[in-house]
Formats: sequence, structure tokens, C-alpha cells
Amino acid sequence: MTDGELYERAVAVAGRAYAPYSSFDVGAAALARDGRVIEGVNVENAAYPLGICAERTALARAVAEGYRPGDIEAIGITASPCGGCRQWLVEFRIERVTYRSESGEIVTTTPSSLLPDTFRF
Repeated sequence: MTDGELYERAVAVAGRAYAPYSSFDVGAAALARDGRVIEGVNVENAAYPLGICAERTALARAVAEGYRPGDIEAIGITASPCGGCRQWLVEFRIERVTYRSESGEIVTTTPSSLLPDTFRF
């Protein structure tokens, strides 16, 4: 699957998001090294800090299904990842991140580019 196809998969699932407060639906599609695609969407909560971003949903779902850091090769997201999600992308050793930039351009980059000098335990 290409990075563009992965991004389009994220677009396709974004409509399933639960975003009654912001009306900002975000989708994510994570490509595992075995070829499986794990989808996620953002899920909001009236207590804003309790919501979860689409990419974290996809990665948490991957973990629940037995995947570990290094098992996910790439992820497509319909929006630029927030700071917290950037740390998740680094921690899970994702190689490529494809998303729609603020200018509307579809870009592919690395988590290290998104979060330079990252925290590593």
C-alpha cells in the first residue's frame, strides 16, 4: 500500500469519528509490517482532556491486537498530528507519517522531523 493510499484510507474512516464538540472529524490508518491496516478515529469527550486522537486510537487498537513498537511501518492521518501524538509516533517507531498540512498539501515525513530532539526513555 502506498502512502497516498494509506492517507485515502484515513479520509475514508474519518466520517466515523465522534466529534460532537469540535465537528472536526479525523481519521488515521496505520500500516503494519504484515500488511494489515488498523484504523482509528478521534473520539471527543465533554471533558476535553479525556478525548483521544485518531492516530492514538489506531495505535492503541494495534497494541490490543498484539502489535508492538516497530510493527507499524507507516500511518496516514487526515490532519497534522498534535504534540502528544508525535511522541506516540516516535515511541512506536513509525517510519513514515502522511498527513494534510495546514496549506492543504499532502506530505510524507518522519516522526523525528515532526518532533526533533524527542524524549526517549
